[in-house]
Amino acid sequence: MFTTVLMIEKPLVPVDVEMVTTLHGAEPVDFVVLLQPRGNQDRLLRALDDVALGEFEDAVREGDEPEGSEALTPAEAALEFSLKSLRGAGASAAGRIVGEDPLEELRAVVADRKADEVIVLTAPHLVEEFFHRDWASRARHKVGVPVLKLFAHNE
Repeated sequence: MFTTVLMIEKPLVPVDVEMVTTLHGAEPVDFVVLLQPRGNQDRLLRALDDVALGEFEDAVREGDEPEGSEALTPAEAALEFSLKSLRGAGASAAGRIVGEDPLEELRAVVADRKADEVIVLTAPHLVEEFFHRDWASRARHKVGVPVLKLFAHNE
């Protein structure tokens, strides 16, 4: 069985589920999903990304997201939905919401589960990618296994 740590920011859509579950053909995959909810960190970078991508409405709404404990409920729902979607596609899946130091948690999960790879499934973050501050670039220096970056789809 192939073990993949899947780092996501939002619930998986069917196209993304199909994409990650078929990467290794018929080989069974055990997914460990780490959800990094959008919080207050990097708000300016996300707003710049939205403007660069022409998504002006999203840039304007960056401050409208709930803070603190209110943000956990949507994150928990997103994680549960994503796990059910992966299981529905025939994969084994477990996961959790990551906290203050997502890269350290990622490193620990890769080591504990003896993961074969990391997939970072994210929306385009142009500013972060340009400066190599995106999750995938930073993870490549931490985890010791291949890191694949894929762009998430929108419904």
